[in-house]
Amino acid sequence: MDTNTLLFFDGHLDALPLFEALAQRICAEIDGVSVQAKKSQISFFNRHMFACVSFLRVRKKADLPSPYLVLTFGLGRRVLSPRIARTAEPYPGRWTHHVVLATPAEIDDTLMAWLHEAAAFSASKR
Repeated sequence: MDTNTLLFFDGHLDALPLFEALAQRICAEIDGVSVQAKKSQISFFNRHMFACVSFLRVRKKADLPSPYLVLTFGLGRRVLSPRIARTAEPYPGRWTHHVVLATPAEIDDTLMAWLHEAAAFSASKR
């Protein structure tokens, strides 16, 4: 674990196991992933960024679990699921999805399928 990752979790150490479980699964299942920690998010890259985690407030504070992480990923389509806390279409044909994670059990095959799709979508860009 590098210094930037630890700084990102300063004040949120209870969410670190969520990140570790997510990062381990992403790196094990998706080829060529690099991870970059910054002050406000930790990003997952292949050719381009395809997902990131943050403490973005995508719900009212009272509606967020403790601990939590927000996983954000981009796809070429909109996913309709109760697991998606918020979506946006910043560009035509690019949908940004935000999922609130509260337990490692939520890092399941459905979530990983979305991340595989996000990685492929990202890799296909110029």
